[in-house]
Amino acid sequence: MLIDLKIKNYALIEKLEMNPSPVLNIITGETGAGKSIMLGAIGLLLGNRADSKLLFDQEQKCVIEGVFDISSYNLKEVFTAEDLDYDDQCILRREISPSGKSRAFVNDTPVTLDVIRKIGENLMDIHSQHDTLQLGDTSYQLNILDVYAGNTSLDIYAGNLSYLKDYNDTYRKYKKLDSDYRKLEDQLAQAQKELDYHTFLLNELEEANLQESEQEELENELKQLENAEDIKVKLTQAVQYLTESEFNITSALKDTAHLISQLAQFSPKYDELRTRTESCMIELSDIAGELEDAERKTEADPERTVEVQERLNMIYTLQRKHQVQSNAELLEIQRDLEGKVGSVLNLDSAIASTKKAMEEAEKEVLGKAAILSERRKSSFGHFEKELYILLAELGMPNARIVIQHANTAPSATGTDEISILFSANKGAQPQSLVKAASGGEFSRLMLSVKYMLADKTALPTIIFDEIDTGISGEVAVKVGKMMQQMAQKHQIIAISHLPQIAAQGNAHYFVYKHDTEDRTISRIKKLNKEERVNEIAHMIAGANPSASAFKSAKELLSM
Repeated sequence: MLIDLKIKNYALIEKLEMNPSPVLNIITGETGAGKSIMLGAIGLLLGNRADSKLLFDQEQKCVIEGVFDISSYNLKEVFTAEDLDYDDQCILRREISPSGKSRAFVNDTPVTLDVIRKIGENLMDIHSQHDTLQLGDTSYQLNILDVYAGNTSLDIYAGNLSYLKDYNDTYRKYKKLDSDYRKLEDQLAQAQKELDYHTFLLNELEEANLQESEQEELENELKQLENAEDIKVKLTQAVQYLTESEFNITSALKDTAHLISQLAQFSPKYDELRTRTESCMIELSDIAGELEDAERKTEADPERTVEVQERLNMIYTLQRKHQVQSNAELLEIQRDLEGKVGSVLNLDSAIASTKKAMEEAEKEVLGKAAILSERRKSSFGHFEKELYILLAELGMPNARIVIQHANTAPSATGTDEISILFSANKGAQPQSLVKAASGGEFSRLMLSVKYMLADKTALPTIIFDEIDTGISGEVAVKVGKMMQQMAQKHQIIAISHLPQIAAQGNAHYFVYKHDTEDRTISRIKKLNKEERVNEIAHMIAGANPSASAFKSAKELLSM
């Protein structure tokens, strides 16, 4: 319930504040006085887009703030889901700077427009003439019937899962599985197209039996094979220098060690030098041995040379084919191809399991859709009868309401397609609302529907913007009575031009223009009893009401 509304620096409003009654509030005023401007400001509070051009003073920021009592709305889960602190009093605020920057707050916590919109739609329900025209839309009609049948409404108030939400959750699960199944089938079709090529490439690499360090080893071996004779000659010469020539190094070192050993008696230093010389002799002996071994193993081998060349050529060809530089990269490609070829086999298994899960979900969807459809159809007769009675009371005794139904493929709303058909005159065949209903008839239809749904939902604050268009006289009195009855369960704010409705309000606000020296501003005031008589008399008779107009105003108020 809206406790307090403040509007500052918006359009023609310099500063406005109202504390609406918890039941029926009536707002009246001349055309252009600012009633629709108030609704525009409330729309900003509920998440509509802002425009800095609407600032009253272009140098100051605009602030719209609403304080709501939400203690009985069961909204804690909504606040928790949005990571917001919950309190029984909720404050929504919008600020629009002169630069056009907009900020939104819930209980002084900055939030996005989506969040304030999500919170706001649970606090206020605005119905303008544009919303009345929505009644002609079949999806809107289906939603109305679901609320009437108790399939949905606002299940955060019901505290449990509604039939429609339960169905919708199952349908989303089914659509997800259906989408996954189709994607897997597409992947399989694409994989099968490429399977032969990938298999060929994989077989080629597997037959090559590549080793990661093989290329470098083969390249080194080929160098040795291609230069075997030169290598053998140089190895032989090296061995001769070390051990076989007349003045070989090994013999020279041996003689050196012998001479030094004769000097050891003169100083420990000479003994150390002898030891080091003998170590050199041992190292050179090892080197000579290894050189001799290498020389024996080094032989020109034309067959092995051709074999190594062919192996390297095969490796180079594969690298060029796959546009890589090493065996390590070729082996990575081989692993990738193994995954692709193997995935085709795995896809068959995944497709089978996904298809089974999808078919089971589809059965569940159809089962819950059937329950939902049966609940809808069982409410058709009650809906038609109750709406007919209300329309008769509102001056349409010959109205006929027929709900047309057809089965459809499963969708987010079920397997039903409905259309509310209407005729206002005796003998006329019911047609779709868009074709059959006038503006005034639409208004009465929408009001009747809202009246019927008032017992089915827990909408907190309902705002009617001139929903009484096209009616007058006794019908207007009955419309006012209907609003009074709705206000026993919902806070109602109604903008009206009809005195019969204005007289029904528990609180009456008057919007008017006030001219200052340099501009016109909109203001609002709550009328006392005498002021209400004057305003309603003016609504009855115009600028100069007669005594009978004042008498009629008092009679309306006394009713």
